[in-house]
Amino acid sequence: MSTQAADIDHGDHDHGPAKGITRWLYSTNHKDIGTMYLIFSLVMLFIGGSMAFVIRAELFQPGLQLIEPEFFNQMITMHGLIMVFGAVMPAFVGLANWMIPMMIGAPDMALPRLNNLSFWILPFAFALMMSTLFMDGGGPNFGWTFYAPLSTTYAPPSVTFFIFAIHLLGASSIMGAINVIVTIMNMRAPGMTYFKMPMFCWTWLITAFLLIAVMPVLAGVVTMMLMDIHFATAFFDAGGGGDPVLFQHVFWFFGHPEVYIMILPSFGVVSQVIPTFSRKKLFGYHSMVYAIIAIAVLSFVVWAHHMFTVGMPFVGELFFMYTTMLIAIPTGVKIFNWISTMFRGSMTFETPMLYSIGFVVLFTIGGLSGIMLALAPVDMVYQDTYFVVAHFHYVLVPGAIFGIFAAVYYWLPKWTGKMYDEGLAKLHFWVSFIGLNLTFFPMHFVGLAGMPRRIPDYPLQFADFNMIVSIGAFMFGTSQLIFVYVLIKTLRKGEPAEQLPWEGAEGLEWTLPTPAPYHSFPTPPTVE
Repeated sequence: MSTQAADIDHGDHDHGPAKGITRWLYSTNHKDIGTMYLIFSLVMLFIGGSMAFVIRAELFQPGLQLIEPEFFNQMITMHGLIMVFGAVMPAFVGLANWMIPMMIGAPDMALPRLNNLSFWILPFAFALMMSTLFMDGGGPNFGWTFYAPLSTTYAPPSVTFFIFAIHLLGASSIMGAINVIVTIMNMRAPGMTYFKMPMFCWTWLITAFLLIAVMPVLAGVVTMMLMDIHFATAFFDAGGGGDPVLFQHVFWFFGHPEVYIMILPSFGVVSQVIPTFSRKKLFGYHSMVYAIIAIAVLSFVVWAHHMFTVGMPFVGELFFMYTTMLIAIPTGVKIFNWISTMFRGSMTFETPMLYSIGFVVLFTIGGLSGIMLALAPVDMVYQDTYFVVAHFHYVLVPGAIFGIFAAVYYWLPKWTGKMYDEGLAKLHFWVSFIGLNLTFFPMHFVGLAGMPRRIPDYPLQFADFNMIVSIGAFMFGTSQLIFVYVLIKTLRKGEPAEQLPWEGAEGLEWTLPTPAPYHSFPTPPTVE
């Protein structure tokens, strides 16, 4: 029996383990697929980051020095799309693939072949998307939100390929989400009730439902774009009886829940890490679960806070203003719970804990500037300035990317059996932390002073702050090379990890008592 279970765990479904490249091409093993997702997202992080380098190099001084405004717009567009769909989302799907089966005591994901397909769609979709940069007329140049009619009437021909790439990415996301839901609902070990699951499983279960709800909306809006471009339908063309604001409504009905799709798995990671290094159970496990559900539900009724300047009715502005402020309440509950977990705990500050505390502090700053933007009269002034850029980067960079780093450092000993270099990892954290704040904090000031976003030139009075921002951006981007070095060093010559790598944290891998001690997971059910 036990050998059968071991076979299942190592993905030996057919005729023994595959070797070489076929192992990765045809793998149905959740660990292999999780690893491929994580490596892919790291590659995309560097590609998207290099585009941010181009943007910040151009903005280092006032005037146009390095690139044409048209190429600047293409870099803005591709940077946003690659970071959202290529770096953040695949990283969280990779973490889900690795950890969810082990956390719930399942031998693998429920739909292993679908899992393989959902990964292998991604490299081709992104190759297609980036190939648009080399087509006649250049790549998409209308920002990552691709507002119509700019993206339909005035777009380069390559926009058709961009739309196809978006369809592929959406299909991949829906497949991954179905897999997570089916796995968590049907493959929990005996005795593993929903309210005994680790928080990471809860956040991913809710994220998966969000994905299935909103990805078809994105597919719908890009299909309407396709119709406008090639079949003269005029959905978004006022000249043909359409409505450009309709595009924004449909896009943000997808776009706002999408923000929470990128944040919720981070909430789960931080809810695993903070109890471990505080040597305490998570404070308020049930309230955390209900807060996540509340955030997910409310994320569907706040979409038009991105659109306060389009001239919507006064009642509409009031509704979206109040619901946006309402969503701060469950988020505040989670922040309170994390702080309460740390309060009077026996805290130590290993790298995963540093990233988690950095997450809590910086994500809160992003949330506070979000409350400012939720006020419709105030947003009229801030809209499309660098204040908005500062806000969403303070939510997404510490929120998503710090969460991913916390997860990787936390689970790396489990994945590899080796311990990473703690000194180098802490160096990575501090250089990233300082670089991030140097990059995004001054953007609040230039935004409040009126500097518009997505413009390759600016007046002289913004020069000093922009120079600081660019230096911070180069610092933050370059610091990720330390991360790559830490990973390679761990794999090549890392010290063997102990059975319980985090000293004194026995029994705290999960938020509630479960059938297993820290860092050993329930035995997978055997297959007769």
